Amino acid sequence: MLIQFSVGNYRSFKDIVTLSMVAANITAKYKELDTNNVFSISNNINLLKSAAIYGANASGKSNLIRAFGFMRQFVLNSSKESLSTDPIQVERFRLNTVTENEPSFFEVIFYLNGKRYRYGFEIDNQRIYSEWLYHAGVRETKLFTRNQGDFSLSKVFKEGKGLTERTRNNALFLSVVDQWNGPISQSILGWFKKIGLISGLEDVGYRMFTVEQIAKGGKLGDNIVTFIKELDLAISDLRVDQVKMSEEILPQTMPPELKNLLLKNTDYQTTVITSHRKYDSDLKPVAVEEFGLDDNESEGTRKLFSFAGPLLYTLQNGRILIVDELDARFHPLITSSIISPL
Repeated sequence: MLIQFSVGNYRSFKDIVTLSMVAANITAKYKELDTNNVFSISNNINLLKSAAIYGANASGKSNLIRAFGFMRQFVLNSSKESLSTDPIQVERFRLNTVTENEPSFFEVIFYLNGKRYRYGFEIDNQRIYSEWLYHAGVRETKLFTRNQGDFSLSKVFKEGKGLTERTRNNALFLSVVDQWNGPISQSILGWFKKIGLISGLEDVGYRMFTVEQIAKGGKLGDNIVTFIKELDLAISDLRVDQVKMSEEILPQTMPPELKNLLLKNTDYQTTVITSHRKYDSDLKPVAVEEFGLDDNESEGTRKLFSFAGPLLYTLQNGRILIVDELDARFHPLITSSIISPL
């Protein structure tokens, strides 16, 4: 569970800013808001199930999400040998002469396996300046700290013993210990792996995941179809048709190079079919009309279809999903339906 994320000296953020999922110590006017969106992880901490970031254009909304995405990928990949000589692709705040020579700051606080963890690091394009990991039961205690080449490990973090000298100055110690199967490190990297980040402006990229879930059936596929049918889009049913790829089903006007590429690398041609009821003059349903998703449905419906897979997967598996530009090309009522309790 995410408790808090902080970033500083990154892209448009000069100073440290924080996204907190800790619920304010107030009671909502409408009681269902507290019931549906607030849960307790301890006697003194209540967290939000969801949150929205509002702001003017160029106010940093997307950069905050990008910062979280950068932290995630750097934690998961920094220790890879293939990146040993590459510069760290971090973008510092460039509109100040002080910050352009200072490291960027990233820190996340989260709840995992009954403990609260606080993990973070400071980096520039060449090296790790500092790195730290703490956990808390009753009180917060250190697991390890790192100040450039100086490491301090607690007795609890014995999995890191002997690995400090194996850690490059441009690789995170936590990532290195994970590669050596340290149990605490593995669980923390597992937490990062379960974070999904998607963009409402690039929804086509997530469509294949949704298609695959519907095509193979199962609980998730059924939930996706039910979710779309219940959103008042006039869609009475939804299915995925898969036809074995062959030259006969491809358009004759398709360039030979593209045709050969598809035949070589694609097993099936996939089409998403939506069903709509047809009514007579008395508004009684008399038939069903079928449409291709890409040929006849609106941009908003196509985006909703693409989003449905990652969204329902997140809810079904208790993961974290961070969405940039969620409401792009959506009617406000559709956005409301998505964020309402399912």
